[in-house]
Amino acid sequence: MVNVTTQAAQEIKRLLDEQKEPGITLRVAVKGGGCSGLSYALGFDKQLDGDKVYESSGIKVIVDPQSDPYLDGATLEFVDGLEGRGFKFTNPNAEAKKGSCGCGESSSSCC
Repeated sequence: MVNVTTQAAQEIKRLLDEQKEPGITLRVAVKGGGCSGLSYALGFDKQLDGDKVYESSGIKVIVDPQSDPYLDGATLEFVDGLEGRGFKFTNPNAEAKKGSCGCGESSSSCC
C-alpha cells in the first residue's frame, strides 16, 4: 500500500482539479534509473486492468503490478520549505537495505 500524507493529499487534489479530466487519478510507479538504480514516477492516469488500487487520505492511488512490491509501505509526502517544494517518498523497503539516496526520488532495492 502507498500512504499519502494529508499535506500531499491536499496538493494532489489541487492538481487534479486543474486537470479537469474525468476518470483520472494518481498513478505511482517505480522505473529503472535514478541515482540509486530505481526512481519513482508520479502522474495522473486512468486505471488499467491489473492495476492495484489503494486509497489514502481521500486519494485514490493506482499502482501497476510490477511496481507494487517496491512501493509496499511507502509514504508520499509534500514538502514546502527552504530546500524546495515538491513530492517526496519515504520507503521503508529501500531504507531497510540502505539503498536510498539523499534526494528522496530513487532507491537501489526494495524487498
